[in-house]
Amino acid sequence: MPAPTSNPAELHSDDQALVRAVLERVPGAFERLVRQYQRLCWHIIDRMVRQPDDTQELCQEVFLRVHQTLHQYRGESLLKSWIAQVAYSVGKRHLERKRIPIVEPDASDAHALLVEQVGDGHDLEAAMADKEIARHLHDALDRLPPLQRTLLTLYHLEELPIGEVAKVTGLAEGTIKSHLFRSRKLLRGLLEARIGVPS
Repeated sequence: MPAPTSNPAELHSDDQALVRAVLERVPGAFERLVRQYQRLCWHIIDRMVRQPDDTQELCQEVFLRVHQTLHQYRGESLLKSWIAQVAYSVGKRHLERKRIPIVEPDASDAHALLVEQVGDGHDLEAAMADKEIARHLHDALDRLPPLQRTLLTLYHLEELPIGEVAKVTGLAEGTIKSHLFRSRKLLRGLLEARIGVPS
């Protein structure tokens, strides 16, 4: 398997080749696509629904839909973003069916005073290097509404640029930045409450 590349032109070329191979029914091509993007799909769905059984079933639904609609991929964005968009759509529809709100507008209000006490100088990502802090961080992340969890995952874990996150979710870039800012502040507040992260 070739080493992954971060060059956008090469990524785009690899995407087109993989899509062509799948559409031409080259043996093993779709399995390669699934292997390449199953982690991405799991991250998005799991962050949205937080139920392992549902996550597994919904990931299967995502790849079924990818298989059925891959001919619609026009290469205007990275294949990673296109598949993320399918996963986000499947996860969102699942939450709507279960009547679970994807975003809770007042979610940050309960912690507002605490959050304001936490400085912006703390490096949240560096905290992941410490296993104990990482555990608390994941616990805190689980307490966020599905949309905030998903945006943090797309931006920080999957390293999608804001523009690509906007394509995946259909949200305006400013809205995404606002959600990310509030979510990071809330996470810092939750960490402060649990383990005394320095401000």
